Amino acid sequence: MAERTALESLIEMGFPRGRAEKALALTGNQGIEAAMDWLMEHEDDPDVDEPPASPLGHSLGHEPPSYGGGSPEGPGSARVEEKPPLSEAEKREQTKRMLELVAQKQKERGEREQREAVERERQRRRQGQELSAARQRLQEDEMRRAAEERRREKAEETAARQRVREKIERDKVERAKKFGGTGSQITSPATEPGPVPPSPSQEPPTKREYDQCRIQVRLPDGTSLTQTFKAREQLAAVRLYVELHRGEELGSGQDPVQLLSGFPRRAFSEADMERPLQELGLVPSAVLIVAKKCAS
Repeated sequence: MAERTALESLIEMGFPRGRAEKALALTGNQGIEAAMDWLMEHEDDPDVDEPPASPLGHSLGHEPPSYGGGSPEGPGSARVEEKPPLSEAEKREQTKRMLELVAQKQKERGEREQREAVERERQRRRQGQELSAARQRLQEDEMRRAAEERRREKAEETAARQRVREKIERDKVERAKKFGGTGSQITSPATEPGPVPPSPSQEPPTKREYDQCRIQVRLPDGTSLTQTFKAREQLAAVRLYVELHRGEELGSGQDPVQLLSGFPRRAFSEADMERPLQELGLVPSAVLIVAKKCAS
């Protein structure tokens, strides 16, 4: 029989009998190739070995009675269109063809899984690049905000110094008018220079010219960075500036760094990062050296 021959062929190829019967039943007994396709597609299903629900009036290897125009077959009538059994050579050829089909299906499945793995890896890399770009934008935004804050504070200090200078000039003019009005013309030139020298001599103690600090940082590759900071800024601001710019230039912004002073040689600790530059003796200018910080 055609169905019985297909079942035997599937069993000879190594498929369990129950699974082969299920494949033939669910494909409508359309042949070995249809059953093979179903077995290859559903070999990983958890219920692949469960028997299918048997349709009414039909079971494997039996045809339902026909109620067409012909009369029902009697007990002695011959079966219509009965196929002769396959010879051994035909069975071997059919088995060989089915094994080739199995190998082809397995190859197609392997190629499909490889393509899916490549696509997953591509998506993972794309997500990593997007995350890295977002982190880069965040660092640039932080650096831009810090620069804007420094510019704003610098502008405020410049305006404050300008107001002090204008007040000093007004005081000079008032003193000149005062001394010029009470004394004679001969003695007034001699008395006018008297109050003028004290104002420049009184400015250095205020140390206002040291409100700014120029820091030069030497990187391990021989290049250097130069930036101006406020004297009251913490040393951590210098380290942040170095890490951001070193990451852009050398591609190693994630490595921790340590700051050293040249003369006298000194390694700044984490506690020093919270101290202002003025207190650390780095004002009005200093040269720092960057060294890789050994991870503990």
